[in-house]
Amino acid sequence: MANTFTQLTYHVVFSTKNRTPVLMDAGREELYRYFWGIHKSLGCHLYRIGGVEDHVHILTSMPTTLAMSKYLQEIKTGTSAWIKSTRKFPGWEGWQDGYGAFTVSASHRNAVIEYIRNQPEHHRTESFLDELRRLLVEAGVKFDERYLV
Repeated sequence: MANTFTQLTYHVVFSTKNRTPVLMDAGREELYRYFWGIHKSLGCHLYRIGGVEDHVHILTSMPTTLAMSKYLQEIKTGTSAWIKSTRKFPGWEGWQDGYGAFTVSASHRNAVIEYIRNQPEHHRTESFLDELRRLLVEAGVKFDERYLV
């Protein structure tokens, strides 16, 4: 589209179904490479991906023609099928239905990249539920506590 300019970077967070800790360290890098391939096929730029056993953080930008809901559908469906076919993560049941998505300014991009890179260290002191609650509060997102469980 001529004369259309955007700088939209998204920090996307979602967990495994029931927050089951199945994404073991041994297979995570290969899973992240698969995520990267899906991003490439969607025309998205993947700045960083990381997480721990029960959830994933992604920092990405996407074409203006791609809706967040379609992006998440492609990402979750594609990676879930890969996990099932490779059997990399025993006990895999799928991804949670929902997600968190937050815009990130260009001036904060590097800080979020570092935050995602340091997920294993970060989660030694904060649970995913507490992290999600904090991210929602920091972003000013109203939420019902019943839907976080």
